[in-house]
Amino acid sequence: MTSKQPNIQHAKQLILGSASPRRKELLAEQNIIPDAIIPADIDETPLKNELPRPYVKRMAIEKARAVASDHAESFVLAADTVVVMGRRILQKPEDSKQAYDFLTLMSGRRHKVMGGICLITPTGKEISRICETVVQFKSLTEDEKQFYIASKEWEGKAGGYAIQGLASRFVSFISGSHSNVIGLSLYDTINMLQGNGFAIS
Repeated sequence: MTSKQPNIQHAKQLILGSASPRRKELLAEQNIIPDAIIPADIDETPLKNELPRPYVKRMAIEKARAVASDHAESFVLAADTVVVMGRRILQKPEDSKQAYDFLTLMSGRRHKVMGGICLITPTGKEISRICETVVQFKSLTEDEKQFYIASKEWEGKAGGYAIQGLASRFVSFISGSHSNVIGLSLYDTINMLQGNGFAIS
């Protein structure tokens, strides 16, 4: 009679705690296919006087914890992305006017894209990182801004733009992780996964 062996396959499952199709696509490019996608239902309102770095890290951690609480035997990966001008957090625009205001604010200037990542392992170990990328837009003409607003590509995007889409024509300079601007630093994510026992083919 052999002793019962632990379910290793179940222990190695990966759950993505995000509703973002871009994060799913980025992981798929690296042959990482989550076993489940479970968006975390948390309050994403910044705290009073909360700065961007603490905010984006807190969001990633809270998302991961919310999902991990019901999936203790899996790897849980969660992330959050914000666009930052000075100390101001530019989240997803509420409407086309706010998206236009964001474009105007970023026109001809540099901004930061901050990505918080949190991984919780099957043993309960919690690892978190913040990735920063500097992006500069060219000076946008009124026609360019109106063109982008009309495309509706800004909908559901932090800062109101998608660097992997039409907005790539506006980017005159970038320093740091390109995938971080899309929604997830693959360099950091893969290092976190591999460094904590998750096998990647």
